[in-house]
This record gives sequence, structure tokens and C-alpha cells, in this order.
Amino acid sequence: MRITGGIYCGRTITCPKGIIRPAMDRMRESLFSILGSIEDLSFLDLFSGSGCVGIEAASRGAEPVVLVEKDFKKKTVIQKNMSIASEDISLRMMSAEKYMSICKRKFDLIYMDPPFPMGGKIKLIERASSAGILEDDGTLMIHYPSEEKWPDIVGNFKVVDRRAYGRSILLFFRY
Repeated sequence: MRITGGIYCGRTITCPKGIIRPAMDRMRESLFSILGSIEDLSFLDLFSGSGCVGIEAASRGAEPVVLVEKDFKKKTVIQKNMSIASEDISLRMMSAEKYMSICKRKFDLIYMDPPFPMGGKIKLIERASSAGILEDDGTLMIHYPSEEKWPDIVGNFKVVDRRAYGRSILLFFRY
């Protein structure tokens, strides 16, 4: 995998061993194109996997960036990938649910890419809504399989954009 834009454009990211479905380059390019300038915006990457999306955000000027991954077998690879960036990127090794329950700050941008077979994705969005971790003018995004059907309103969030990439969908929520 490679970083598709920003100051680290073209740099290679290692994919951890095991079950992982890295975000496609085309989808990441589109995601950041839709967001526009993210310079100095805070970015939370839940279900970080390789850390690629969060590192891409840092490459495009987001700061601080927080990566959250619960699989400790991925920690060494994520840390190696993070080392290409000089920006404020931190890694929290815990579940997304746990992080949302203890998080004391708000983020401008939250990206979720849970495993496609995982159930309860709508509950994740509801948890983010009730945890109050998104800034009032922030955007929350979730990447999920196109076979799943989603309502237009989840918790206090409303779908403001929906993009299809092969067999996956990227939803954008705002308050």
C-alpha cells in the first residue's frame, strides 16, 4: 500500500499479517478529495489496521491524529508505519468501543473501518453520537459492505454523503 497524497505521497505502508482488509488507494484518494483541506484538523482512525488512513490524514496536514486498534499483533507494524511521519500521531491499543468510552476530547474527523463481517456497526455510530467525541461541525465516516442497509439517521447523526467503491460503501455523517 502507498500514501496517495500530501507530504508523504508515494511512501509505502506495510500491511500487518492476519485478517485485514486495507482501504483501497482509490477509496482513500476519493475520501480525502471529498473532505478537502484537512490542515490542522484532528483525526481519529478507529479500527486502524495498518494505520494507513490515519497516516494519510497526517500526510495531508491533519494534526493530531489518533489511531485505535485492538489487535496487539498489529502494533509493531503500525508503529513502523507511523515512523514515516513527524506529525503528532498516537496509537491506542484497545477496542474502538473502549476508546470511545474513555475519550475526553472531540475530533473534527472520525473514520471507522470495522471488519466487514462484524455486526453492530450501527451501534458503533450510536455510541460515537452518545459519547460526544465529534466536534459540532465535524464529520464521521464509516466504511462498510454494500450488502448492509443503513438508515439516514443514526443517533444524533444524519447521512450527508454516500459513496460506493466496488462492494463497499463510505457514509459521511454530520450532526
